[in-house]
Amino acid sequence: MSIRTRNWLLLAPAGTLFLALLIVPLTVVLVFSFGERAPAGGVVPAFTLEQYANLPARWTAFKNTLTLAPIGTLAALLIAYPLAYFLAVRADPKWKTILLVLVIVPFWTSILIRSYAWIFLLGGRGLPALLEWIGIDGVRLINTPFAVLVGIIYGYLPLMVFPIYVSLDRLDKRLLEASSDLGAPPWRTFLQVTLPLSVPGIATGCMLVFILLMGEFLIPAMLGGGKVFFVGNALVDLFLQSRNWAYGSAVAVALVVIMLITVTIYMRLLNRLGARRDDVAIM
Repeated sequence: MSIRTRNWLLLAPAGTLFLALLIVPLTVVLVFSFGERAPAGGVVPAFTLEQYANLPARWTAFKNTLTLAPIGTLAALLIAYPLAYFLAVRADPKWKTILLVLVIVPFWTSILIRSYAWIFLLGGRGLPALLEWIGIDGVRLINTPFAVLVGIIYGYLPLMVFPIYVSLDRLDKRLLEASSDLGAPPWRTFLQVTLPLSVPGIATGCMLVFILLMGEFLIPAMLGGGKVFFVGNALVDLFLQSRNWAYGSAVAVALVVIMLITVTIYMRLLNRLGARRDDVAIM
């Protein structure tokens, strides 16, 4: 058996799953997007661009997604990096495992329950009541973009922490000692040694969180109260409520195209950064 044949046989199971679970469904959605809505819901086979022409009607959902997803990703990064740095570099080895488990613990509870907890905290009897008690009146947190942002940061923070933690944990501590012995202050060691070598973890964490946020629908539905819609919420409405599968498919195709363009640009920027720094492997 040739090496090429052996490689094809090894790739066959994963390739079959990829074809069945990703390519085929996307092809069906693409075909549906050129159809028309049936009188009783669903789709009627056709070839029309009417559904794509109606995409501006869902501009608010696209705007919210394209605004809050990058902001949420950046905010999660700013919160996750110090935490990951502490766990990987500063934490006592005896406590490191326990602290890592504490980061994972929220994933042991359903996101639905955690979102309900934030509904209480951000609702009238939660933080607004506390602010009113100290003299700050008229603060509304629930059913706002801020509430959705808090929810997505809380929900996806562990996915940002662990890739960064892995990069920092693999960091050769002798490089930090060498930088200190050469007279570099801690801030310069961080900027010139620690941060560049942790770029692979930052890149992976940002991509994981951003891609998942682009398809998020539960957190905006619960903490946005129907006032802060993501594209995911629009898809749920189109497929399950109004049963306009053709229009929903066009919206889904548009979202996939936007994600592909965004990820492609992101990867090219990372590759350029890696080309400038030969000592850093981005991905």
